[in-house]
Amino acid sequence: METLKISSRISLVQNQILPLNIKPYSLIHNSRILGVYNNKGRTFSFTLTCKLDTVKGNKPSKEKSRISVPGSDGVAPPVVESEEGSVGNGGRKVEETKNGVVGFGLLKKLPRKVVGILSNLPLAIAEMFAIAALMALGTFIDQGEAPDYYFQKFPEDHPPLGFFSWRWVLTLGFDHMFSSPVFLGTLALLGASLMACTYTTQIPLVKVARRWSFLQSAETIRKQEYADTLPRASVKDLGVILMGDGYEVFSKGPALYAFKGLAGRFSPIGVHISLLLIMAGGTLSAVGSFRGAVTVPQGLNFVAGDVLAPSGFLSTPSDAFSTEIRVNRFSMDYYDSGEVSQFHTDLSLFDLKGKEVMRKTISVNDPLRYGGITIYQTDWSISALQVLKDDEGPFNLAMAPLQLNGGDKKLFGTFLPVADDNSPNVKGISMLARDLQSVILYDKEGKFAGVRRPNSNLPIEIDGIKIVIADAIGSSGLDLKTDPGVPVVYAGFGALMLTTCISYLSHTQLWALQDGTSVVVGGKTNRAKGEFPDTMNRLLDQVPELVESSSPEEPNILSGL
Repeated sequence: METLKISSRISLVQNQILPLNIKPYSLIHNSRILGVYNNKGRTFSFTLTCKLDTVKGNKPSKEKSRISVPGSDGVAPPVVESEEGSVGNGGRKVEETKNGVVGFGLLKKLPRKVVGILSNLPLAIAEMFAIAALMALGTFIDQGEAPDYYFQKFPEDHPPLGFFSWRWVLTLGFDHMFSSPVFLGTLALLGASLMACTYTTQIPLVKVARRWSFLQSAETIRKQEYADTLPRASVKDLGVILMGDGYEVFSKGPALYAFKGLAGRFSPIGVHISLLLIMAGGTLSAVGSFRGAVTVPQGLNFVAGDVLAPSGFLSTPSDAFSTEIRVNRFSMDYYDSGEVSQFHTDLSLFDLKGKEVMRKTISVNDPLRYGGITIYQTDWSISALQVLKDDEGPFNLAMAPLQLNGGDKKLFGTFLPVADDNSPNVKGISMLARDLQSVILYDKEGKFAGVRRPNSNLPIEIDGIKIVIADAIGSSGLDLKTDPGVPVVYAGFGALMLTTCISYLSHTQLWALQDGTSVVVGGKTNRAKGEFPDTMNRLLDQVPELVESSSPEEPNILSGL
């Protein structure tokens, strides 16, 4: 048990000068208490030296020991404990108030338990696997389709895996996986785990790394990961060499402390913040964006707000939604083989007053951005053929897409009736086109009649009718999107790449002590531990050796001091 030894002479003095009001002070080992007694102009000051003895093998109690004097009350003023050999952040300051110790003691037990559970590494790994599984499921299930599609795709009578019917898809929101409550909830849980890990693990590690202290014992320095002794050397010369290698060097008397690469200790926090930014940006994109797709024939207009549909409860339209967009011209580029290589759309944007505010020709991977709306070139089709019949017209014949057996090639067709409209069997001229380059024509019996290029003005006679293909009108497939989360995601990925590179910086700490004419050096690092001894040997080899003076008239001195 703890005992308190106080000189009996002090006790006698105390009894003689009563009443004495000494307020209790919190004690630390070998602490002192100053007391002052003032009575009718007479001042008496004294010092109580206190020492706490503990039974060997037992640790001191965490409760503060106090000197209590009968009749005394109140609370002690702040006490500062200085650790010998500590400088800068090496010391600790303990403050007491009427409510107790300032710090984590004010936190309730329940929040601490919750934070401890969230910062559990196996839980975070399980959350990441759950998110990966949901993302994989989102690629397996077609997103954004009508309910009838899922009724047919996941029927109840023969569900995939024996149980996964359309009820699972629609009830859990898997038809919009990345904005579903299950996915967003798991994402939020992972974010909470990252914040808890940062708060409970990474921030304390940074605080510890920022503390530095001198080691006054050569034996302690020799216990480091790397240790060596330099005979006939100066600790000051070592400090100069370390500064030249990028170390921050501090010295106090014969002791030296140096470090570099402290930024590497901050990188895990940066990585966590980057991941949080990426997840926040992805969540904002899922619940706060607008998306839409439209196929517009050349020469027609549409309003952006009529195409864009909200994707979540945070989706808010902007003034740019009233912009009118006109497809001025649609064109295509081809390879030498005749295959389509690229397609372009000349777009004009008009405000509510009909004034053109922007014009640009877009193509695949070269979108148009205006007022937060991004317009992508994603698809194409042929909307109509302009045909002259016996020099009459032109007539616009609508082109329809035709289904092919496999492959991703496109084919469009139309039909020009040539028989009596009242006849039950209508016959006519068939026209097929796979792009805007050429049109293949067939007679009313289905026999091949010839090929003509649009705009060539070269007529062809079929079944007694002269046909001219005046033009092929293309349609532009456009995707429109507003995504407020994109800048956040880009910032998160940029920060992630930067902090990942910084994390490869080694945080190295070195201690040195002048021991006579020798210097004892020790150090440790958190990365590249295999290369650390070679690096240290290279640095220590640069420390100059001290040479004793050979002059008999002068006293022996050490060079370099």
